Amino acid sequence: MIQIPKGCKDVLPAQSHKWQYVEDIARVTAEGYGFKEVRTPVFEHTELFSRGVGDTTDIVTKEMYTFLDKGGRSITLRPEGTAGVARAFIENGFSGGVLPFKAYYLISAFRYERPQAGRLREFHQFGAELYGAAGPIADAEAISLADAFLKNLGLNKYQLQINSIGCKHCRANYEEALKNYFRPHIENMCPDCRTRFEKNPLRILDCKEQGCKQFTANAPSMLDYLCEECGNHFEQVKALLSGAGIAYTVNPTIVRGLDYYSRTVFEFTSSATGAQGTILGGGRYDGLLEQMDAKPTPAVGFAAGIERLLMVMEAEQATMPEADGIVCYLAGMDTMSRTKAFLLAEALRKEGISCEVDLMERSLKSQFKYADKLGARFVAVIGESELSEGAAQVKDMQSSTSERVKFEELAQYLLRK
Repeated sequence: MIQIPKGCKDVLPAQSHKWQYVEDIARVTAEGYGFKEVRTPVFEHTELFSRGVGDTTDIVTKEMYTFLDKGGRSITLRPEGTAGVARAFIENGFSGGVLPFKAYYLISAFRYERPQAGRLREFHQFGAELYGAAGPIADAEAISLADAFLKNLGLNKYQLQINSIGCKHCRANYEEALKNYFRPHIENMCPDCRTRFEKNPLRILDCKEQGCKQFTANAPSMLDYLCEECGNHFEQVKALLSGAGIAYTVNPTIVRGLDYYSRTVFEFTSSATGAQGTILGGGRYDGLLEQMDAKPTPAVGFAAGIERLLMVMEAEQATMPEADGIVCYLAGMDTMSRTKAFLLAEALRKEGISCEVDLMERSLKSQFKYADKLGARFVAVIGESELSEGAAQVKDMQSSTSERVKFEELAQYLLRK
């Protein structure tokens, strides 16, 4: 038997309405902030991610699905959304247009890693990107959008943590301080951290290995090395969040896992499913477009994993809509009546009324059971006598009352109800 690949999961009809609900909330919230949807390819040239995401990140070094296409070109399934949006921004000439450029996306993405609860090899994200604005208000708007999205999902047991990792100028001094701190311990740390020590010591702070955490816990704080401009920027972000009533905690250990971040970084975390985990993360990445040989353009954004959000929503018992049932099931009792039921269903659907007919030639009793499983509000029974009278026997499944309704009046009857 052919089975689904490891780390992938089917979204079945019984759950799909929950996904649609989250996606609808994402769209409505983002568009309320002036963001419009962007759709980028599911695969890109590998160089986009090695340059945009960073060749020292776990994503690029360990997790990307990369292959050669039939033309011998190296292609990668997108492991995240930001690099693709950046490529679209550059390629479609938005840098020369009216700024800011504000876009959101709902995508599937792919990373080769050990599958676990809320973390799959094919996963889905809601993300938002804002290009062209360098000031702290843009950071606050991105965080506000993320906060509003989580609140609109009915979540309330999450925490916002923020940090600043400075610009490339003040970060150089900090990286040297990190090297001096980690140098006596590096031989006792994991192989990944030993590699990061030379290439990108800031990434050591993001290590999840317990043996390394004992050393990272007392590492110097980036906040002590911020230049005056970065320090002022961060203070203004904090003031804006406080003014907007958005609670936060400063966490100097947040660095995020991708190389393109600078200055403000943030994570929304929740312990609703057990251990504290990130449900949404983002920050500023002013150097990303320059890394891609484009005109330097400031940017800020975030992404949230939909699988993990659904887990947290279930754990918090957030209100979720039930799957919509159909309005009317048309039950036929023989070939002639089933034909009439089909034709009536076609007319009802054209009026915007959801309905189904018997396709399996079930008995009338079985059709009522099936209609109940479908959540049908009404069942319109058509048999020999109904055909001769030109009227269906319509049962209200909620009140258990029934009445005769002429075929030509059935749509108006259902719409009135």
